[in-house]
Amino acid sequence: MTLSGSGDSQSGSARAHFVLVPMMAQGHTIPMTDMACLLAEHGAQVSFITTPVNAARLEGFAADVKAAGLAVQLVELHFPAAEFGLPDGCENLDMIQSKNLFLNFMEACAALQEPLMAYLREQQRSPPSCIISDMMHWWTGDIARELGIPRLTFSGFCGFSSLVRYITFHNNVFENVKDENDLITITGFPTPLQLTKAKCPGKFSIPCMKKICKKFLEEELKSDGEVINSFQELETLYIESFEQTTKKKVWAVGPMCLCHRDNNTMAARGNKASMDEAPYLQWLDSVKPGSVVFVSFGSLACTTPQQLVELGLGLEASRKPFIWVIKAGAKLPEVEEWLADGFEERVKNRGMVIRGWAPQLMILRHQAVGGFVTHCGWNSTIEGICAGVPMITWPHFGEQFWNEKLVVDVLKIGVEVGVKGVTQWGSEKQEVMVTRDAVETAVNTLMDEGAAAEETRVRAKDCAIKARKAFHEGGSSYDNIRLLIEEMGNRMNAGG
Repeated sequence: MTLSGSGDSQSGSARAHFVLVPMMAQGHTIPMTDMACLLAEHGAQVSFITTPVNAARLEGFAADVKAAGLAVQLVELHFPAAEFGLPDGCENLDMIQSKNLFLNFMEACAALQEPLMAYLREQQRSPPSCIISDMMHWWTGDIARELGIPRLTFSGFCGFSSLVRYITFHNNVFENVKDENDLITITGFPTPLQLTKAKCPGKFSIPCMKKICKKFLEEELKSDGEVINSFQELETLYIESFEQTTKKKVWAVGPMCLCHRDNNTMAARGNKASMDEAPYLQWLDSVKPGSVVFVSFGSLACTTPQQLVELGLGLEASRKPFIWVIKAGAKLPEVEEWLADGFEERVKNRGMVIRGWAPQLMILRHQAVGGFVTHCGWNSTIEGICAGVPMITWPHFGEQFWNEKLVVDVLKIGVEVGVKGVTQWGSEKQEVMVTRDAVETAVNTLMDEGAAAEETRVRAKDCAIKARKAFHEGGSSYDNIRLLIEEMGNRMNAGG
């Protein structure tokens, strides 16, 4: 077990000590690193639980919190990969080679319960006052109860999708639905909403997924509240309805990515970039403001080569400048062959391809970017909202189809590319879900200079202004993070 970061103590009453336990997957870990910074900036102490391989990915984060003098400790626990039939060093969801190993991975995560408990019991000078853990880490509820402290859950969802998830899962809305494409009216939702079973989480064809879901949903009912990476002004109705439905306090403290105020911290966020930032930042500096389409599908979506080819040909046909982040996993050689067979040469004056990881937040905030083709994971969606960039929605799995509804139907800051079905995570299916014509149409619709596209851009910029107001002093999220720290600190100083 190793520690890094700063751990100064505060005089007077004991400083609130938050224990953050992220799911070992980039899309789950990144917002919790932002949460750690936020809590520490507002005066709390943070223990950030991780493992050796994940800690190596967090070197930039650790350096940033140390440089800022923030009371954040990275606590490395041994991850028992081999003991649970995983390859040695397989410590992140994006390292799993087969969906059949998902259960092994989750069981290895649960085996961290004992070492984490032992570590927390040793913290006598600064005992933990609250655990905030990823919803999938159901076992942290046992630790919190044993220590007599609150456990708050973090799902990484927005308020809209958190409410949909809560209603559909806890009420078994889709249990007896035979046709997965039938539109089902969601009773108890504050605005009219119809969904199909086919586009809902739980469609993972992963062994024992139901068993795992049951555990973390049961534990959610016992939790002391939820923390969400959203803000009141964006979706007041859904956040309030979520609170009323769960009968638990919901702490909306986002957009947490706004804690990154300069390019250095944005570049270090999440993972090491696959290439130096300088070439594409220089290229972005050279093009017209608002003219570039940024395409990125997050850390877990490995799009098939056939689909990537269609996407690329659609971008080419649109004749709009673009930056395209490609993650094809083991299939990358196939994609490379196609890229080298004329595509990159044909688009070299107006297109840039990045293989692997890219500093998305930095790119989105560049003035040249005017559109974002996204898989609708909430991290990417909220980053697009903060940048004031309208979106083309291309959901793959999980709650992404719900986020699409929020973006397109409620906020009206995006257009659908027209995805009809789920792309199973870990699936080897080779079908093309979206044609090059659909890509070209969506890009041209979003980047159009007409009145409708301009209204979409205005609404997107308005969302960004609201986000900044919520996050800064006097805003709803600023107040919520201070109240959260105050409440947990008061509980601790009162003896629980």
